[in-house]
Amino acid sequence: MRIDRRNFLGAGFASLGVAALEAKPHFAAKAKRVVFLFMNGGPSQVDTFDYKPELTKWNGKPYKGPLTVGSNGRAVGYLMQSPFEFKPRGKSGLMISDLFPHTSKFADDLCVIRSMHADTAAHASGCLQMNSGSIFIGKPSIGAWVTYGLGSGNDNLPAYVVMTDPRGGPIGSASNWSAGFMPAKFQGTLFRSTGAPLLDLRPPVDDATQRRSLDLLKELNQKHLDTRDSESELAARMQSYELAYRMQTEAASTVDIDRESPETRARYGVDDKLTADFGRKCLITRRLLEKGVRFVQLYSGGGHIEDTWDGHNDCITNHKLHAGETDKPIAALMEDLKATGLWDETMLLWGGEFGRTPTSEGVGKPGRDHDWHGFSMWLAGAGIKGGQAIGATDELGFEAVEGRVHVSDLHATLLHAIGFDHTRLTLFHQGMNQRLTGVRGEVVRKVFA
Repeated sequence: MRIDRRNFLGAGFASLGVAALEAKPHFAAKAKRVVFLFMNGGPSQVDTFDYKPELTKWNGKPYKGPLTVGSNGRAVGYLMQSPFEFKPRGKSGLMISDLFPHTSKFADDLCVIRSMHADTAAHASGCLQMNSGSIFIGKPSIGAWVTYGLGSGNDNLPAYVVMTDPRGGPIGSASNWSAGFMPAKFQGTLFRSTGAPLLDLRPPVDDATQRRSLDLLKELNQKHLDTRDSESELAARMQSYELAYRMQTEAASTVDIDRESPETRARYGVDDKLTADFGRKCLITRRLLEKGVRFVQLYSGGGHIEDTWDGHNDCITNHKLHAGETDKPIAALMEDLKATGLWDETMLLWGGEFGRTPTSEGVGKPGRDHDWHGFSMWLAGAGIKGGQAIGATDELGFEAVEGRVHVSDLHATLLHAIGFDHTRLTLFHQGMNQRLTGVRGEVVRKVFA
């Protein structure tokens, strides 16, 4: 190879990257895989997992607190009580609204963080921060960091799978499951939201012909790569061809939910119009986890406003719809993870990019605006201490005031759950050791059993 300045720098940084790719867990951990149930659009904390009786007391009164309410010049109304009934659930008495009659049966397994806060009120940057730790495009997603750390659990399937909503993807699209500055092989593999999750699993030629074609293509690509060894995109593309070849057998059977019993399909709601999409995704998720896939992200809601959890116009109808679409499938997935033993090795994370205001959006209107000052998320599964709520927002649910948990703290906690010190899981880029949590992040140790 001709050693000019460009090749020298490229090879140098590539070699640093290869050395860094030998990541191994820093300590023993129970979680070996992660499921991120992403409620795109921002679910309301005061209507789901953060019970606020004071909102009933002050219902219909103007908010006179110190926070600036509203985003993008939207109308600000009065304080609005939740129309949903909260009840103590399980032996722990965890307060959960009646939006989740199925998931609430697992109350004693849920660790609800009621004191989440983020840095932005915008969907695009909010999704990016929740998924990559940064409000700017270009950073590796959390799934990329997990697979960078744990590696693949099955050479015949992607280590990182994303399933979006048939109404559309999140704002920011593929930036939310990007590998960023990591080698491209760590990016998420997108499964289609309608029809067959993966196309062309049955090639039009016989296996021997296909194998010869792939071998020739690999040889030509390798010659090109030998002179450009810092091009991770080409290396990833070469690996993807081989992965696609191996997937023809294993992936086809893994995503074929027609093999499931009528009883299983009914539990997931696959044949019910309301729950069909998310039920299908949760059922495929269980099958992927059984095959060793490390990170699966499922999106509820896609596109804009009412097609997501973004209840600006009518938060009541909005949340009834989206909770109704997801509650039963999530509970079925949890039930099956427990039955198969995968529960003890899988961590589940539920939430969106931020929450919603305790005020209505406009006087007498049923919508709620964005609230990034305080919102709720929950964790469950491997190593998680269930039946508890951590942290608190103020008496009205506007702002996290006790045990505040920033997005970077959540990410540090997730990495800890799979055996990594977030300050040591790094990749050298642009002259420094980059990490998911940037320059902050503290592990929330109370979430662990």
